Amino acid sequence: MTTETLGPTLSASIVGATAGPLTQTIDARWLMAYNAALSDAPPRPIAHPLFAVCYEWPVAVTLREQAIGAAIASLSVHASHDLVIHRPPRVGDRLTTTAIVDDVVPRRSGALVLMRFETVDATGQSVTTTTYGSLYRGVRVTDTTAAHSSPDRRAVVRAAAEGEASLGESALRRRSDGEYENPDGKSEQSALRRRADGEVQWSETVTVAANAAHVYTECARIWNPIHTDDVVARAAGLSGIILHGTATLALSISRIVSRVLGGDSTLVRGVSARFTGMVKLPSTFVVRAAAPTEKGITFDAVDDDGRPILNQGLLST
Repeated sequence: MTTETLGPTLSASIVGATAGPLTQTIDARWLMAYNAALSDAPPRPIAHPLFAVCYEWPVAVTLREQAIGAAIASLSVHASHDLVIHRPPRVGDRLTTTAIVDDVVPRRSGALVLMRFETVDATGQSVTTTTYGSLYRGVRVTDTTAAHSSPDRRAVVRAAAEGEASLGESALRRRSDGEYENPDGKSEQSALRRRADGEVQWSETVTVAANAAHVYTECARIWNPIHTDDVVARAAGLSGIILHGTATLALSISRIVSRVLGGDSTLVRGVSARFTGMVKLPSTFVVRAAAPTEKGITFDAVDDDGRPILNQGLLST
């Protein structure tokens, strides 16, 4: 009798696993450090819209250690992010976060894991809710009959899967004059219009320094060695260290807040996006946004070769 090697696996029976509650104090130093990692401007002790990732991270680490384990941890990449801000975190807040595995779904590229983070203040009032999608590349899902997800969670899975399906695929290319175009030669604006995201109103180039991932790691207090250790990154199948997905998203959100909201990050009530590519270090990428609508501000981002790195972006106020 022969045994075929099927590679790493993840059981869908982990759906429903929880971690927390974990209570942490939000101080001015932490808020300013996170802002400093995203801008050269003097930081203020006001929460960036994506600051929730900072206090969610230690709970995420615990849940992954308990439910998923270290064997496949390095195979994970950020696939999707859906954040609801019930109210912005503030200096002096005592915030309590819990996490749950909402779903595990087999995808062509591996196992898609959805974790939901609920954070409340000292009075029990909701502060933020985040659904975080991670793709474990090359991992096979087992025990799929053990998972029972709700209809709204399945909708999130479908959206995350759309982003995962195009991870690394190039939808746009760069012309010799520096503008972006579709493979059929049509303009960047036409490509966006066909996506029904609205016509691009503005774009801005973001420069990512060689040490950006290290700075973000320390300021956010988020440590994942694929972002800071070249040996670990290459062992995970990457060409080298990459910028955190949340850093890419946060840098994009910063541009929208500055250009459209007059720099007032407290106006943001929601952020969602799908991660469709990786940001190497050093490099640049281009954030592109449509005009605001009742739904919010739709946006995406492409790297310096015109490949998409963020898709289906939406900032709501």
